[in-house]
Amino acid sequence: MGEFAGNNRTKQNKLIILFQEVLSHDYYIATSTFEWFPGVEIHHSRDLVNWRTLTRVLTTEAQVSLRGNGSSGSIWAPALSYHDGLYYLLYTDVKSRQSVYKDLHNYLITSENLLGPWSQPVRLNGSGFDPFLFHDEDGRKWLLNMRWDFRKQHSSFSGIVMQEYDPHTGKLTGPIHELYHGTPTGVTEGPQLYRRGGYYYLLVAEGGTGVNHMVTLARSRTLTGPYETDPDFPIMTTAHDLTYPFQQAGHGSLVETQSGEWYMAHLCTRPIPGTATLNPLGRETAIQRCEWTEDGWLRLAHGGKLPALEVEGPDLPLHPFPAVPGRDEFDRDQLGAPYQSLRVPIEPDWASLSERPGYLRLRGRESLASNFDQSLVGRPIQHFACEISTCLEFAPEHFMQMAGLALYYDDKDYYYLRVTADELRGPCLGVVMCRGGQYDELTSMQISVRTWERYYLKAAIQGRELVFSASPDGITWTAVCTPLDFGTLSDEYGGKLGFTGSYACLCAQDLDQQALPAYFAYFEYKALS
Repeated sequence: MGEFAGNNRTKQNKLIILFQEVLSHDYYIATSTFEWFPGVEIHHSRDLVNWRTLTRVLTTEAQVSLRGNGSSGSIWAPALSYHDGLYYLLYTDVKSRQSVYKDLHNYLITSENLLGPWSQPVRLNGSGFDPFLFHDEDGRKWLLNMRWDFRKQHSSFSGIVMQEYDPHTGKLTGPIHELYHGTPTGVTEGPQLYRRGGYYYLLVAEGGTGVNHMVTLARSRTLTGPYETDPDFPIMTTAHDLTYPFQQAGHGSLVETQSGEWYMAHLCTRPIPGTATLNPLGRETAIQRCEWTEDGWLRLAHGGKLPALEVEGPDLPLHPFPAVPGRDEFDRDQLGAPYQSLRVPIEPDWASLSERPGYLRLRGRESLASNFDQSLVGRPIQHFACEISTCLEFAPEHFMQMAGLALYYDDKDYYYLRVTADELRGPCLGVVMCRGGQYDELTSMQISVRTWERYYLKAAIQGRELVFSASPDGITWTAVCTPLDFGTLSDEYGGKLGFTGSYACLCAQDLDQQALPAYFAYFEYKALS
């Protein structure tokens, strides 16, 4: 079984939940979506090898409002579970994350069908992130999360806490139990609780989500502890080998197949070769085969602490899904997967496929620095060698009107090949960029396009190099920049700590708020060998 990370981009997950629906032998992973809308992506497999994006759950602002939320905040840690005919989905809406405080809204929704409809969100608590709902054998349900401590001279990650959830009242009840304070590695988060062989097993992430990330296991005979740490912790980490192709491996969750085999889904990154932290593909998901020892501890089946790059698949019939087309001619009624927008739903007033059939119409709105109302749709970049292209029709009247192709990490880090207008040259085309919040224009290579009726735009990525090109006919192309550093669109570039990875986006801005339309004839994402 090849690694899942290379097959389905799961953008970043703060928390990954993998579970089995026993009757139908289906497997699901729910992944974080952060500020990208719709929120919470659910992936589906029947063999743990082949995966598809099944649905996105949070589709309306009545379910969650992300306007104004900071980058790499918003939807963290979806936790999906199933009990007595009902799906339970927990998630955190992170309202602030950069200061000493964390404003955290933990919600629960339920549904009889993963495709919905889902219940209205019930807010449970805000003491920490990474919520997890444990269904015990006696029918009682327990909410676990890490607890955030903002006080000076205290560990920010103050341990794993648990409180009972009453499904009849939809509220937490009873005392808060402190379950586990982790190992000396610190930063204990991502709790997952399982019951097996007379023990409660608590699986946690430690070391932070950077290069020291790891998976640790503890156990107890009683639900409320005390929990004993695996004497040979951690189960898995890449912290000791910064040259390994997978990095930041941690934050696991477990599943037992119908044939009794055990697998662990976990976070990882695939840095640009030759680097340890330049990971413009963001946090991804991989799957490892595991085994239990005679004394009741979990180990990677291939031995050691490093995650395997290739894994033996389970004893299940293979079930592939149709490939997702790389080229979109915009000949549908709705955008749907793989596209997402920033913080707000994709609505016809700014993004339409019906106004001009065969085109995506975007009406210009706020700038790429906005955390509110951008006119932008994007999809994750999944490969270190790829080409992304589109064809644009656009008639800007002045410099406040722009449209084009952006490679976007967040409001402070992006590259943008855009068509705009200049007082002297009229319509012109060039690249603007932002690195760590510092805006710049590559004015030396701007192109006058007075005679162009359409604008073919292309971004070519090869390892760490990114080159934008443009053409009036889609045949003869002109480079619009010297090679740019694709690595700047990484989670840790410049000292920042983000989670989303980079996106390829179509966008339009009208900073004079006149909503000038831009028309895109197609969008193509092509992986290269």
